[in-house]
Amino acid sequence: MAEAARAHITQGALNDADTLERNFPVPVCQCVQIKPLNSQGEGVPERFRLVLSDTQNFVQSMLATQANHVVHEGQLKKGSIVRLKSYQANRVKGKRILIILDLEVIESLGEPEKIGEPVALEVKDEDESKPVNTTIAGNGFYGNKPTAPAVQERVLPSRAGPTSFASHANIYPIEGLSPYAHKWTIKARVTSKSEIKTWSKPSGEGKLFSVNLLDESGEIKATGFNDQCDLLYDKFQEGSVYYISSPCKVQMAKKQFSNIPNDYELTFENNTIVEKAEDQESVPQIKYNFTNIANLENVDKDSTVDVLGVLKEVHEVTQITSKTTSRGYDKRDLTIVDDTGFSVKLTIWGKLAQSFEAPTESIVAFKGAKVSDFNGRSLSLLSSGSMNIDPDIEEAHKLKGWYDSQGRGEHYHQHTNMSSAGAAGGRLSPLKSIAQVRDENLGMTEGVDDPFSVKATVVYIKQDNISYPACLTEKCNKKVLEEDNGWRCEKCGVTHPKPQHRYIMTLSVTDHTGQLYLSCFDDVGNLIMGMSADQLVDLKDNDPPAALKAFDDANCKTLVFRCRAKMDTFQDQQRVRYQVLGASPIDFKTEARKLTELIKMYNID
Repeated sequence: MAEAARAHITQGALNDADTLERNFPVPVCQCVQIKPLNSQGEGVPERFRLVLSDTQNFVQSMLATQANHVVHEGQLKKGSIVRLKSYQANRVKGKRILIILDLEVIESLGEPEKIGEPVALEVKDEDESKPVNTTIAGNGFYGNKPTAPAVQERVLPSRAGPTSFASHANIYPIEGLSPYAHKWTIKARVTSKSEIKTWSKPSGEGKLFSVNLLDESGEIKATGFNDQCDLLYDKFQEGSVYYISSPCKVQMAKKQFSNIPNDYELTFENNTIVEKAEDQESVPQIKYNFTNIANLENVDKDSTVDVLGVLKEVHEVTQITSKTTSRGYDKRDLTIVDDTGFSVKLTIWGKLAQSFEAPTESIVAFKGAKVSDFNGRSLSLLSSGSMNIDPDIEEAHKLKGWYDSQGRGEHYHQHTNMSSAGAAGGRLSPLKSIAQVRDENLGMTEGVDDPFSVKATVVYIKQDNISYPACLTEKCNKKVLEEDNGWRCEKCGVTHPKPQHRYIMTLSVTDHTGQLYLSCFDDVGNLIMGMSADQLVDLKDNDPPAALKAFDDANCKTLVFRCRAKMDTFQDQQRVRYQVLGASPIDFKTEARKLTELIKMYNID
């Protein structure tokens, strides 16, 4: 088996890591070791260290986070034969390092064993003067505290004169930047450029702008202040590719001001070198990590997401005044929908709000939208975010096809107001089985609401008293009483010619551990029945067989229910009531990922 695997390996490929791309465009190696690095804090992507061998030499490697899926999916294991499709060669403290941007596992040995007797590669003495990258050492790659290398003398071009990038032999991936990296050049596309912002404090005044930079390995935010703002703002154009070279400060990212998943950010300095690249095609245009609208209720408040939707409504520009600065800000609210059957309000700001002209039913991609719990769930596009109308991407074409074929006539649901959790205090709703809900005695403490979520299937819907006649006044929803001249709301003091029926449902749901009765209201009823309560009442009155079919069709639907358990009193007896605050369809992609992780827990290598 080992001999067959040896035939695949490009022996000697690692002997000169700098010329890999010239001599071996797609070298094949063996992964002889794989270890996770220590976590660098909450929200920081997981990192993996690899040791790769060509049977003659081995080299320490770092797997870029974009390639983590080969580990998570169980493809990459110790002993695997891999093809390096994209990588970056660097040197750290006398050792060669490869940052693996993309690889393909072509064979996994049944009995993992090291092929050959490879030895470590060392940097030649004459190469020590070349720039180094200590990113991996900075992440504890060698298990010791990193020390920044001595700053070497460098002749910088005059800021006034032209800058020449005749040779870019040492292009660093954005993924490889850290405060310990010196004398680097990145080649990146500007995916977003902010407006120039000014500030005034007792200590002085100033201005700044920022750009988001993207290459194959990842993204990073860069900011220019004052003089750099004057020098570089007009040079950077959204969508264009640039070479950017140190000196340029690399520091820990201020997550509250950025939507980019990078631990670091850049600050331009006086002699930062920026030049537009002749090759504008080799760098990706933009990367999205879309969250569907139905799944927004499972996203934490103040998180940042990318979202793709069909533009359903465009509201007029309004202005709000900040309570802290007393400044006015222009805003425009948009309503977008997607194929999960949900809609959400998204707010855009400033010049973008004023100049927005996209027609309704356009497909719009938003990158960097902040999640709010206002009115259940809403979104706000950050100043560092971006918007793309009818993007030429597969997800947009698929959504357009769905909307044209069936989505135009759909009824869309909104996320219910999560503030109704009351005593739950805004706590997250952990996903539990029905058995766990009962075993943990949720709701048994008097005066305390226990939040939880459950993935369950509807097996019974109580068909009598399924709705009540409600007031037509917006946000009233109180029950109205029928009188001779119409339906009267005691709260509003208004008589309406007819009521609006609203669901008040009792469901029986089940999962693999048990059964539970849930109380549901109008938004959830609309989602389960696929029609409004007015429509269902009309069917019950005029077409009973069709109403029975509607109940049959609603049965056996599996949803994620966000609930609260609360003790109440009924006919002088205390009981626990399970009230549904919101529900969403199953996100099969997410569920499949969870099941994959669960299966991995039981895999024995």
